[in-house]
Amino acid sequence: MNRKIITTGDGSKTIHIEEWNEQYHSKHGAIQEANHVFIKHGLHYLCLSDESKEPLTNISILEIGFGTGLNTFISLLEAKKLNLQLHYVGVEAYPISVNEINELNYAEALKVNDTLFSKIQEVSWEQQHEITNYFSLTKQQKLFKDISDINAYNLIYFDAFGARVQPELWTESIFKIMFDALKPNGVLVTYSAKGSVRRAMQAVGFIVERLEGPPGKREMLRAIKNS
Repeated sequence: MNRKIITTGDGSKTIHIEEWNEQYHSKHGAIQEANHVFIKHGLHYLCLSDESKEPLTNISILEIGFGTGLNTFISLLEAKKLNLQLHYVGVEAYPISVNEINELNYAEALKVNDTLFSKIQEVSWEQQHEITNYFSLTKQQKLFKDISDINAYNLIYFDAFGARVQPELWTESIFKIMFDALKPNGVLVTYSAKGSVRRAMQAVGFIVERLEGPPGKREMLRAIKNS
């Protein structure tokens, strides 16, 4: 497949797959999407206190899929701000190339040093690494259907390619794997708001809510595994 690096609406870059007319991140803004969907409605939802729940400070995250490492990088930066301990697992069937990694500009766009982003990319797959004293990372190369974790994660970032191009990743069988992987009261967030996706989540036991979407998208979904 032909792939090229493009600049999104907020100045951050992503990878565009020409045959699918699909990007790794929103063309309206890669960083904006990551912050809105996964940080605001996922990580912040879990760790910032409100009257209805006890905030978490030690959080395990599963990312579907690891992709460019943007969501991982932003989560690491956010963990330091919020004084969190994050244990992060990123699953990716087809890791991107070194040349593609070198063309991404996330550290520059976020106005931070690129050392940590480089470390995220350089550490080996299939082993846990301490990126900092508050953030561990395990990158796993496998298909999403092969995930077998049970009650292991507080939060799932479901960031697979869209159902338009890979409908097999948005089925009841995949969301059952996600449901089983979450701890009780665990949360799954995704940029998708398709009715078929919401119904697949509900069919396996999730309580699903529609939320305001990131720039360029009307809605997104958050799913909760009730205890």
